[in-house]
Amino acid sequence: MRPFAYFRAEDPADAVARFGPGAMYLGGGTNLVDLMRLGVARPGLLVDVSRLPLDRVGPAAGGGGLLIGAAVRNSDLAAHPLVRERYPMLARAVLSGASGQIRNMATVGGNLLQRTRCAYFQDVSMPCNKRAPGSGCPAIAGDHENLAIIGHSAGAGGSACVATHPSDMAVALTALDARVHVTGAAGDRVIPMPGLHRLPGAEPDRDTVLEAGDLITAVELPPPPPGRSLYRKVRERASFAFALVSAAALLDVAGDGTTRGCKLALGGVAHAPWRAYTAERAVAGLPATASAFSAAADAELAQARPLPGNAHKVALARGLITAVLEELSR
Repeated sequence: MRPFAYFRAEDPADAVARFGPGAMYLGGGTNLVDLMRLGVARPGLLVDVSRLPLDRVGPAAGGGGLLIGAAVRNSDLAAHPLVRERYPMLARAVLSGASGQIRNMATVGGNLLQRTRCAYFQDVSMPCNKRAPGSGCPAIAGDHENLAIIGHSAGAGGSACVATHPSDMAVALTALDARVHVTGAAGDRVIPMPGLHRLPGAEPDRDTVLEAGDLITAVELPPPPPGRSLYRKVRERASFAFALVSAAALLDVAGDGTTRGCKLALGGVAHAPWRAYTAERAVAGLPATASAFSAAADAELAQARPLPGNAHKVALARGLITAVLEELSR
C-alpha cells in the first residue's frame, strides 16, 4: 500500500482549490481504485467529489434538454424516467456497461474519464506510451485483438498508441451531441462531444482535453432529435465485457422513405468515441435502404488502419453499422 492523503470536498470550488500536483479526483472509484491497486495510478492526494451536490437529473436551462450532474450514479441515470422516455439510447448504453454492482457505484463524470483497459497499460512491468510516454507500445506487435482500428498512432514511434476508450455511455453521448460542463482554475467552460476525448497524436498519455484540476460538474443533453435511436454492443460475452465494436445511432426517415437525418458514433474502435461523420453525410437524402447503409459504412471505414490481429473489427463495424441503421429504418 502506498500512502496517500484524503480530502472530502464540500463543493466544486472547494475541490478545485484543493487540487494540486499529485492529486486526483475520486468519484465512485470503480476504475481509479483498480488502477491504484495495479500501481498504474499513484496519487499523493485523493480529492473525494462523490458527495458533491451534483447528483441530480433535471431540465436544462433554456428548455427541452436535460442536465445530468456528474455525481449521478450510472444505475440512477439508466433508470431515470426522463432518460428512459426521451433518450432511450443513452439508458441502453449505460446498462450495457460493466455489472449492476459497478453501475451502482460508478458516476457519470467518472465514466467519461475512465482509462483504457489495454493490458499493456495496466501492467506496470511492461512499457506503455500512455503510461510512460516514450517507452514504447508493445501492443502493436503483441496482443491488439481488441484495440484500435481507426485514429490511432501505430507508426508514431515514441508516441505510438493503439488503445481504445472503454465507455459505452460516452459513445451514446457523442451521438447525442452532449455538452460537458467543467470547472477549473481558469473558471467554468463547456466542452462539446465529440471534443472532450482526444486521439493519441503526439500525447498518448492524454485521454481528454481537460487541464490539471479541471472537474466535470454536469453533462447537458440537447432536446431529443427527431427519429428513432438505438445502442448496440458487440462483445465477447453477454455481460460485463467491453465492446469489440459498439454503435449509437439516431435515424430520422421521412414519409417518402428517404433519410432526413442521421447521427452515428462508434465505440471499441478508437482512442476516443468515434463520431462517424462520413457515414452520416453518406446517407443524407438517400433512400433508407440496406445498400445505402452498407455503402455509408464502407465510406466511414475506408479510413480504418487495422493491425494484423484486429482486421476482423472492420467487418464487425461494417456489419453493425448496417444492421443498426436498417433496424431503425423499419
